[in-house]
Amino acid sequence: MAENLKKRIEQLRSEIRRHDYLYYVLNQPEISDRQYDKLFAELKSLEQANPQYKTADSPTQRVSERPIEGFTSIRHAVPMLSMDNTYNADELRAFDERVAKGLGSRDYDYVIELKIDGLAVSLRYEKGVLVLGATRGDGTKGDDVTHNVKTIKAIPLRLVEEVPDVLEVRGEVYIPTETFAELNRLRTEAGEPAFANPRNAAAGSLKLLDARITATRNLSFFAYATGQISQPLAENHYQTLQKFKKLGLPVNPNIKRAGTIDEAIDICLGWSDKKHNLDYQIDGMVIKVNRFDQQDILGATGRAPRWCISYKFPAEQAKTIIESIDVQVGKSGILTPVANLTAVQLAGTTVRRASLHNFDELNRLDVRCGDTVVIEKAGEIIPQVVEVKKKLRPAGTEPFKIPKRCPDCGSPTVKDLEGVYIRCLNPDCAAQLKERLKYFAAKGQMDIENLGIALIEQLVDVGLAKNFADLYKLQKSQLAELERMAEKSADNVIEAIEKSKRQPLWRLIAALGIRHIGSQSAQILAEHFGSLNAIMKADVEELKAIEQIGPTMAESVYEYFRNTKYRTVVDELLAVGVKPPQPKKRRTDKLAGKIIVVTGTLENFTRQQAEQAVREAGGKVSSSVSGKTAFVLAGTNAGSKLDKAQKLGVEVINEKEFLEIIKG
Repeated sequence: MAENLKKRIEQLRSEIRRHDYLYYVLNQPEISDRQYDKLFAELKSLEQANPQYKTADSPTQRVSERPIEGFTSIRHAVPMLSMDNTYNADELRAFDERVAKGLGSRDYDYVIELKIDGLAVSLRYEKGVLVLGATRGDGTKGDDVTHNVKTIKAIPLRLVEEVPDVLEVRGEVYIPTETFAELNRLRTEAGEPAFANPRNAAAGSLKLLDARITATRNLSFFAYATGQISQPLAENHYQTLQKFKKLGLPVNPNIKRAGTIDEAIDICLGWSDKKHNLDYQIDGMVIKVNRFDQQDILGATGRAPRWCISYKFPAEQAKTIIESIDVQVGKSGILTPVANLTAVQLAGTTVRRASLHNFDELNRLDVRCGDTVVIEKAGEIIPQVVEVKKKLRPAGTEPFKIPKRCPDCGSPTVKDLEGVYIRCLNPDCAAQLKERLKYFAAKGQMDIENLGIALIEQLVDVGLAKNFADLYKLQKSQLAELERMAEKSADNVIEAIEKSKRQPLWRLIAALGIRHIGSQSAQILAEHFGSLNAIMKADVEELKAIEQIGPTMAESVYEYFRNTKYRTVVDELLAVGVKPPQPKKRRTDKLAGKIIVVTGTLENFTRQQAEQAVREAGGKVSSSVSGKTAFVLAGTNAGSKLDKAQKLGVEVINEKEFLEIIKG
């Protein structure tokens, strides 16, 4: 009996690893997500009932159950060197001349790869089992992030073929573009600063102490080289990459060989336009001499190999003028400098404002009003100032002064300990209140129609709204007296406020603006507890035990409902009739186990409503299209998600077809 049980567990592990290989390496899945989840659930159940058979390389052991206390520094067995950069074809030809001179021959070829905009890591496998994951660090020493790299499903915990006793695999951890955009949306919702670019997002995700949070970030991985290795895999780089794929390691599919530098240059220049079709960011190309014996002859300088070079794409930039600098106060009190620009076209959009991120960055660049500046889109998403043309600076300009007091309420500002953000700590700051109320009433939260930004600012300015509950105490006569408010408009606002009293529980939780809690985590809390009262009573340990709710979020929720001021407002909300219905149970199993992506503008739903309908039918919602996507619900202006679905052959349906599915 015990032998049969052990055999079944090993069989399940082997089968799950094979399906991971088919999905992440070959992009040829054989089974549905539901079938995969069923195999995984069976394995997890058997291991829980029989812990003596649990192993560290089991597919169930990707996410550790508790956060670590800190990162251990490790020394790389083989240094992770940097690469020299080039920026044009002439510099690439100069590199080729150095290679030819170093080898004393032109009998060599190149391998050309995409330069993924992510974080370099080293994975150490011993007898085929992943034992260590480390960041590049300074090239000699990095941080042990094994607990986090294990959460990346593209990284195999055990290799699928026989391998050398020791094999270090170097590669890039990256975050898909759409996941990056969604992550920043959720961070903004939760009152946290957005990541400036995908590289920062990947790095920040790998440096989290709680792997359960890292697991939600949808990170992925491409292998591109070896470090320490007890026995060579092949004679050249291209063959090594092909061997990687056989071992179960994902390799970027866009790798090319070139017999001459001119062929290599053509490949590099060709990707300058094609890069927009990828679902991850690249910032250039990498050119490597193919043969390992020739790499050994060429050697390395103190910091970079002589046998490879990076070709960096020119960033899409525009030149404009800083007309003024505003300081915005966010709902959590963070003061953010924002540059107001003379309107300019950049990457297909008109840009009038650009983030300066924080005051450390503003000082580093020495941005001043009247300056001519260069802007670009960080990660091709967020406009930011990257250079000040100081030779064009008008006479008489002065450095921008970091506010020692909140620009709205005048309270002293405080810099975060060991951080870069300056905050207004006054809980009664009107600017913070306005931002909290705007967030509370927005579509993604309580969705109070007709309660716009201008009206909210008026309500705060005249003293009619001092907290969330005050919105539900408004009288039609009070609204009618406000500027630009007719009687009919007042009626519409009161009606919308009344309607919002019955919004789902998750919307109310999200609307409260609890730090670190956005709409996704609010839905997890609502589904787990079922009532606001149960959430308010939960202790930290109970909150930590919820899958996808880590210690930081758990403590934030716990502390929020123990704060007398916040709790008083919540009690007032309940007293004025805000009464979320119980979370809806699954109405059907029509989409059970299926992953659905919603994109574009819909006629009969907001995006949140469509996603909720998917969940109520048993489906799962994803922000990115992959081979596992069952179908894409596409409205108008669907964009890149629609393009990717068509490229992958994923079914695309319209709103009418979606309604037919969920209504049967």
